[in-house]
Amino acid sequence: MQTNISSAMSREALRRRTFGIISHPDAGKTTLTEKLLLFGGAIQMAGAVKAKKAQRHATSDWMEVERERGISVSSSVMKFTYADHIINLLDTPGHQDFSEDTYRVLTAVDSALMVIDSVKGVETQTRKLMEVCRMRDTPILTFINKLDREGRDAFDLLSDIEQTLGIQAAPMTWPIGMGKSFQGVYDIERQAIRFFAEDGKKTARPKEALVINGLNDPQLAELIGEDAAEQLRTEIDLLEGAGFPFDKELYLKGKQTPVFFGSAVNNFGVQELLDTLVRLAPGPIPRVAECATGERVVNPLEEDFSGVVFKIQANMDPAHRDRIAFMRICSGRFERGMKVKHHRIGKEVQLSRAITFMAQDREGVEDAWPGDIIGLHNHGTLKIGDTLTTSEPLKFTGIPNFSPEHFRRVQLADPLRSKQLAKGLKQLAEEGAIQVFRPITDSSHILGAVGVLQFDVIIARLKAEYGVIALYEPCPISAARWITSSDRAALESFKSDQQSNLAYDGDDCLAILSSSEWRLSRIIEEWPQITFHTTREIR
Repeated sequence: MQTNISSAMSREALRRRTFGIISHPDAGKTTLTEKLLLFGGAIQMAGAVKAKKAQRHATSDWMEVERERGISVSSSVMKFTYADHIINLLDTPGHQDFSEDTYRVLTAVDSALMVIDSVKGVETQTRKLMEVCRMRDTPILTFINKLDREGRDAFDLLSDIEQTLGIQAAPMTWPIGMGKSFQGVYDIERQAIRFFAEDGKKTARPKEALVINGLNDPQLAELIGEDAAEQLRTEIDLLEGAGFPFDKELYLKGKQTPVFFGSAVNNFGVQELLDTLVRLAPGPIPRVAECATGERVVNPLEEDFSGVVFKIQANMDPAHRDRIAFMRICSGRFERGMKVKHHRIGKEVQLSRAITFMAQDREGVEDAWPGDIIGLHNHGTLKIGDTLTTSEPLKFTGIPNFSPEHFRRVQLADPLRSKQLAKGLKQLAEEGAIQVFRPITDSSHILGAVGVLQFDVIIARLKAEYGVIALYEPCPISAARWITSSDRAALESFKSDQQSNLAYDGDDCLAILSSSEWRLSRIIEEWPQITFHTTREIR
């Protein structure tokens, strides 16, 4: 029996591919997500992402505010089967104002897919997300999108990736022309031509890749024209002389990214990307956790179950106003109804209702394996960073809270709705996108966020999901730090001296709110016994 469990564990874990899609806004990330779902057979028709008035919306954009604004503001989880593999795809917000959600999602994946706009190249948000991936040596595949538009030179784009992101770029395909002259790509590994045609338009050229007998094959010029053939030969020669050949070990170590060229909106290059991801991307990877003796590496094939909550989402089902905890299974097998230890609260809980996702659509799950993402119905007992196990106490590390950069004070239109406001803010803060501070000296609510657009989203969701009409106003705060000290007397003295500047966050952790960075730096100098934190490990 033991051997059967181990065999099933190994087989199921090796089938899993859990990855997140990252990009700068408008690079085509959500479009690519839906085309991956199309090729995976998970949906029959992609949503129209372009306009607010579109009749269909992106499958992954399920929130009302997302459909109104035409942007993704929350990560979505989508599970489907492709080529006998189980794909757990996490579509992350591209907008920098929602980057905290993306940072946490990247702690739950085994690899990433980076989307770059061929017209704009590497942009700011891509750079920031790459830094998070580099911290964990996350393997990254790159898709350079929008080749049907006039964009930057392919060599220039590779150089941009290497110099800006500090990672080797190894082309797996190479574009033949660009924009109006874009004819397709040359598959370097297979020595084959894939011809481009705009989505829905017929063409005499074959849809399947056409294998040629090397770049000196006479039919190359017949297929794409003499000038294009000569340019392709010259560019591939340059790549072979000065470029980086693909090295799987470097890819798995996060040191090299395989690069594909295509057009997501036209379904071009997407299937090859998905095939390569299934073939090259790692299955569930080992994870470091704190344990009774310090730290240890948790192998996904361990029989004891362990999982970590990396995201909380309120009100995915407006009819029931539910809260769902997204949990990554790190080791062992999940079975419906199993009992696990919830180590933060020190209690045993039964996981009787778990679900898997296709954006907002969900279905019950009987079992799940390492690498899978499941949703647990949450009544306030589960928080981001919580670890559930069937055996030893573990704490998976590396899920951060970031010090906010923008602050607003909440004003309630109807004072009789104060309880609903407190409930709404508490539940929305549990998602980790905003932080709610309660000043020690008054009963107001101060919101802190990494991006200002979060405030509009919170006000809209308070109205739509909790029936609370609220406004926000600027407040004289521009910096915040969490406070700790091993010197209890010094901490009490600090609290007495700085009482008007202190507040508690949603986890009852003490923080100082300052009107300026300069003023905060003076306070830090005056209180060397106090530690001021810009990030806080979620516990």
